[in-house]
Amino acid sequence: MSESSTATPSAPTPMTASMLGLRLVDVVKRGDILLALGVVSILVVLILPMPRWLLDVSLAFSVAFSVLILLTALFVEKPLEFNVFPTVLLLATMVRLALNLASTRLILSHGHEGPGAAGRVIEAFGGFVMGNNFVIGIIVFSILVIVNFVVITKGSGRIAEVSARFTLDSMPGKQMAIDADLSAGLIDEDQARARRLEIEEESSFYGAMDGAAKFVRGDAIAGLLITFINVIGGMIIGVAQMGLTFPEAADAYTRLTVGDGLITQVPALIVSTAAGLIVTKGSVKGSTEKALFRQLGGQPKVLAMSSFLLAALAALPGIPLLPFLLLSLITGGLAWHVNRGHGRRKEEERLAVETAEAAPVPEEPISTALRIDDIRLELGYGLLSLINGDADGHRLTDQIKALRRQLAAEVGFVMPSVRIQDNMQLAANSYIIRVKEIEAGQSELRPTMLLVMDPRGEAITLPGEKTREPTFGLPAIWIDATNREEALFRGYTVVDPSTVVTTHLTEVIKDNMADMLSYAETRKLLDEMEKDQQKLVADLIPNQISYGGVQRVLQNLLAERISIRDLPTILEGISEACGQTRNITMITEQVRSRLARQISTMNINDQGFIPLIALGPEWEQTFAESLIGAGDDRQLSMQPSKLQEFINTVRNTFERQAMAGESPVLLTSPAIRPYVRSIIDRFRPMSVVMSQNEIFPKARIKTVGQI
Repeated sequence: MSESSTATPSAPTPMTASMLGLRLVDVVKRGDILLALGVVSILVVLILPMPRWLLDVSLAFSVAFSVLILLTALFVEKPLEFNVFPTVLLLATMVRLALNLASTRLILSHGHEGPGAAGRVIEAFGGFVMGNNFVIGIIVFSILVIVNFVVITKGSGRIAEVSARFTLDSMPGKQMAIDADLSAGLIDEDQARARRLEIEEESSFYGAMDGAAKFVRGDAIAGLLITFINVIGGMIIGVAQMGLTFPEAADAYTRLTVGDGLITQVPALIVSTAAGLIVTKGSVKGSTEKALFRQLGGQPKVLAMSSFLLAALAALPGIPLLPFLLLSLITGGLAWHVNRGHGRRKEEERLAVETAEAAPVPEEPISTALRIDDIRLELGYGLLSLINGDADGHRLTDQIKALRRQLAAEVGFVMPSVRIQDNMQLAANSYIIRVKEIEAGQSELRPTMLLVMDPRGEAITLPGEKTREPTFGLPAIWIDATNREEALFRGYTVVDPSTVVTTHLTEVIKDNMADMLSYAETRKLLDEMEKDQQKLVADLIPNQISYGGVQRVLQNLLAERISIRDLPTILEGISEACGQTRNITMITEQVRSRLARQISTMNINDQGFIPLIALGPEWEQTFAESLIGAGDDRQLSMQPSKLQEFINTVRNTFERQAMAGESPVLLTSPAIRPYVRSIIDRFRPMSVVMSQNEIFPKARIKTVGQI
């Protein structure tokens, strides 16, 4: 007989086993794959039958998962730390419903076989919780359903609905508060972005919780209906198909169904409690146990009264003495301990105060007396209400914060912080604006009235107190707030007192921006330029010019209210000029020519062109011949009579144009522009003086006169 050889399957090679192990580890590391497998498994359970041992494991997992959710909700510091809770709630609900369906399939298919037909876990709950009496089980199950559905689920859903509504309603106010803090410089862009993101996450979370609360409610209703269907369906199957008597079928199927209902309702109750903890924790700071112990056990008087009440109950006839007396002693001990802790803290605070009072007052350093405020607003006591706001919501502090951002956007100048203080030496309704301790503006207000001006320049016919607008000196009148609508109807300009102060402050700051641009602020502006512009700064400073030189150029621009936001162009102009001169005036003129587009755009009128008054050739020659010296020593030396003639001519020409409704620009040659400007600045500081180099080639111009 020949020996036959049979082919046997070869065992996997060590390399193949290692590869399979590595792939399994990769799958475990991929959380998204595990989650997808879990969700698919839930869907599979809804279709395919589940063996008893796997149902036991799954029911145990459902209980453990619900306990994990409850403990996480209990220990989070704030709800947003568990913002995935709505998704977790949906998954937990799907797991319980899938297990309900799997257990229903086993109960209806094998319920006639005995208590273990649906697994050990359901058998244990059916025997231990019910005490082998399905009537007790039905009562316990009904109580759990009532507690979950009527109390916890309904309350959690209502709180989630209200929280979502109020969170969404409060979003605009929170966004405005963030913008105000950002405008005031209290926070930077990154902090503002983080706060906005937190607000968005909060609104999304509470909106999702409002919808997720419906899962909990639907889960409770589904559990009740499934239990009812299992009992009725099981008895029908037992009597009609399995040949059981009605009492046998009622006992077997009711015992299994109630056991199944209990093992699914307990996790549902736990998850509902977790949902209630999350939505009720909106304003509680810290974890739940800290908040509870701090607020419930932090008042010794409350604990002492509770101890006294428990002791009184223990003394009543017929009431068991031991439990009430024991609780009374525990509560009284807590009251004594908390009171002792409060007394210790008060004693420490008293000793700290006495020590501080006994300590010698340190002498204020002399540097404090030398420190001055860049901008200070002093208010009489009658104007302090402007700081706290009024019925219209116009707070002076909020308007100053907005002004800070406005100046940064328009001029590129970061306004120093405005110090607001009361001055009892002022009249009640007076205020003073000081720039570096020097008075720069002052006026009086009527804090409960409105300032009205007529933009047409005509007389105001409303009753009130005549005055002059403090910023520009225009005729105005203070009217009662009840006449606001009438003033607006007549086309008047109506301004509240806070806006009057803010407007005055704006003009004072614009007039003094050059003085307030310090060396430190200049360094800060240059250091905060874009990274790709830092090479330009490094090439320019200190090889061609110093930080002080850049500061003086920027001050010259700000003195004529020219925006310095375009720092790269300004630095490029400085670099070009430094190759020819070190005279700051000439460098400034070169920078102005580089800013021709910006300067021309600033002076275009409503008709779309720049109105010009040209300086005649006689005056051009006169100014050129009056320049003496060279380099940094170059200056204007003109006869006083000739200078007075020039001033009168300019004043008359500009006044005629003003009567015609024009605000023209005085056009000169580049060489004499700074000297002409220095003269005009003394009697018409708001008039603009430009050179031919500062007219942008594409700008439309119109000559309206000549000097």
